[in-house]
Amino acid sequence: MINQRDRSIIRDLAKRVAEAAAFPIMAERREIWKRHHGLERIKPMILVFPEGSWTELIPWDSLECEDPAARDYEYNLRKKLYYFDHIPDDTVIEETYIVNKAISTTGWGLTPEWIPSDQGTGAGTFKPVINSPEDLRKLKFPEVIHDEAESRRRFEEAKDLLGDILDVQLKGIRTVSFHLMNLYTHLRGLDQVMIDMYENPEMLHEAMEFLEQGHHKLIDQYVEMNLLSLNNDDTWNYPGVNGYSYELPPSDCNPEKVRPCDQWASAEAQELTLVSPEMTQEFAIQYEKRLLERFGLGIYGCCEDLTRKLDYVFQISNLRQVNISPFADVEKCAEQFRKDLIFSWKVHPSQLVGDFNEDYIREYIRHGLEATQGLVMEMVLKDTHTCENHPERFTRWTEIARELIEQY
Repeated sequence: MINQRDRSIIRDLAKRVAEAAAFPIMAERREIWKRHHGLERIKPMILVFPEGSWTELIPWDSLECEDPAARDYEYNLRKKLYYFDHIPDDTVIEETYIVNKAISTTGWGLTPEWIPSDQGTGAGTFKPVINSPEDLRKLKFPEVIHDEAESRRRFEEAKDLLGDILDVQLKGIRTVSFHLMNLYTHLRGLDQVMIDMYENPEMLHEAMEFLEQGHHKLIDQYVEMNLLSLNNDDTWNYPGVNGYSYELPPSDCNPEKVRPCDQWASAEAQELTLVSPEMTQEFAIQYEKRLLERFGLGIYGCCEDLTRKLDYVFQISNLRQVNISPFADVEKCAEQFRKDLIFSWKVHPSQLVGDFNEDYIREYIRHGLEATQGLVMEMVLKDTHTCENHPERFTRWTEIARELIEQY
């Protein structure tokens, strides 16, 4: 039970969130996002995700609640308020508090092993658990588990705490994303997967086919168990966008029984960044494509450079957005890009560390805006693992981006 002092802190924060959500700018942003996702070129949109920097923006020891459960509520609410007070991007603050259902799976039959770095945030090393084609037989299709009692407990707790202030909603699977190559490289090892492309492609295809079928079965189970929820709102859709849309869900949707065709979904294959376009298509995109096409609208890419791979990505029939990473050639991507897709430019997060050079940031953003003129475009600042304890940099970066957008 959350004590009275903690309840009071949480409820006061919730009231401030409700006040922020009621500002007219939130309704305006919501409308613009829907038009933007409908491919209407209004203006370049901005989204900022502090991610790893949240611990510097809102240090854990700055929280006022005592109970661990209460601190989770406090942290979630303070994040919303931090956007309202300090990050002038196009984030929509909703008058909702989302409770996630207690959904898990039995896994894939093998557990990845990892040799961690001796540095807290350093890069670790894969320790393969699949060492031969015979080891593929150890893989199993995951089974979905829903702890209905725990879901109900979570919802009732949040409803009791916040229900008279915010719209408390119990949601199932909303963020749908496919990471087949990521999963397999954790089991096989990244170096070995690269070698397999040349020396043992049959084994790699067998693995990818199994993982594709396993994900189809996961989707089927979510549907059968009625665990999907709509994501055409402020849902965080991978790798960093909301889902506001006039097209989703379609008119025949039953919100009480959501289908894949009612949702956004995404896929990526970052591990194949340095692999040829042809091999990326052969070992990743063809498998991801069939999964994505079960859904209403598709998103492709994350941090991998897709400059030379766009032709294959464009073959995904329900594609709506492509993520252009910080390592891609923005000009070359823009030259190839289709006007019936959203150019989601992931700007380089290194701008927030070291020398915060406003002149460089201004020129960098200006170049991206000029290169993408005529396209439906958005800028996303994410993968910000640190701001070197300068939270004000998020504010200033967003202000610079906003100023330049107004000029264009």
